[in-house]
Amino acid sequence: MESDRPLPFSRWWLVVSAAFAMGIAGTFQFVWSSIRGPLGAQVGATETTVGTLFTVVIATQTLSQFPAGWVRDRYGPRLPTAVGGILMAGGFVGIATASTPITAGVGAVAGGAGSGAIYTIAVNTPVKWFDERRGLATGVLTMSYAVLSFALIPVVRRDLLGSLGRSLLAFAVLAAVACLVAALVLRDPDTETVPTDGAAADGRQAAETGRPAEPYNWRQALTTWQFWVLYGVFVVVNGVGLMLIGKLIAFATALQLATGTATLAASVIAVADGAGGLIVGGLSDRFGPLRTAGTSLLCSAAGIGGAVLAGNLGIGLAFVACILVAGFFRSPVFAIFPTVVGEYYGRTYSSENYAVLYTAKLWGSVFAGTGASVLVSTVGWSRSFLLGAGVLALGGAVLFTVRPVKRPTRPDGGSQNR
Repeated sequence: MESDRPLPFSRWWLVVSAAFAMGIAGTFQFVWSSIRGPLGAQVGATETTVGTLFTVVIATQTLSQFPAGWVRDRYGPRLPTAVGGILMAGGFVGIATASTPITAGVGAVAGGAGSGAIYTIAVNTPVKWFDERRGLATGVLTMSYAVLSFALIPVVRRDLLGSLGRSLLAFAVLAAVACLVAALVLRDPDTETVPTDGAAADGRQAAETGRPAEPYNWRQALTTWQFWVLYGVFVVVNGVGLMLIGKLIAFATALQLATGTATLAASVIAVADGAGGLIVGGLSDRFGPLRTAGTSLLCSAAGIGGAVLAGNLGIGLAFVACILVAGFFRSPVFAIFPTVVGEYYGRTYSSENYAVLYTAKLWGSVFAGTGASVLVSTVGWSRSFLLGAGVLALGGAVLFTVRPVKRPTRPDGGSQNR
């Protein structure tokens, strides 16, 4: 059980400590594009095997979030943060010292599980503590997931520490330190409604009825139609987004755009992806989460469609600009959906509920990999990306139809312990 005493420091320090840990967690995913060649040579693995190892990272990263979230909602964030840090540091060490594909796979499983645990703990911290600036705080965290990687990955690419192994061992130390600090700093309030914040959904209902709303656990959340709408949209966002990120250079090459244009587009989308979560996530506090997310996805779809048009016309600069728009407006969903889950189903089980929603990334990654490749070979590059834009626009439009879950109030008006 977490203490209900006031924090001895600003809630933003919780965000800062979680952001550093989350940034290291993102590095475990983003570093793979840089190490896949050297890792394959180190362990004697083919490109297909190294690709499979990355799939293992994504799968374990996704599936580990539920147990980590379940523990956090009942016992607080410190234990799963500490365990996640140990696993992630162990994953870096395992890959750095691996001599066979199997030992590399052990490192991939450990690191993927650890990074997934840290992700769900970090991204749900603002849900526990914030009402009036929840979107902004969550946006800071989702931005850190990508941005810190771009500061650290050059250590691997430029081999500043002398070898791939030594570079990854340095990352292991950073992971251990960042997660240890987070484990010491992070904590959760003991009540469903945070009294120091503004009037979120739970607070409004308590004010109107005199009793807080009953929190939903993941089984109860699955019985609501709103959850499945959010889940479907999340599948689309991950599928189309990962297709765009993973196949962008191949798409630009197929359009016969210059190599420099393709490289610039790949760099731009990475930066835009981080910035979009912060800026648009902050705007959602003013304009409402689902209205903002729906509008954002419509803009992203327009960006993809514009990129197809500009690419076919051979206008490289316009192609890059449209890719920037697509990436910038796709990412805010990752900052907004944790807020929506916390508002619709309550803070008490927000981590486990969002972890279940996040499993949509698995299905999205299947489409982005195998499904998108089949689609491209069947209908061609431009039609495939236009289809992706259309589905993304549909997902954005659907969000405007979602209404809050009507949860019953607690008969006794008491708080629920974790």
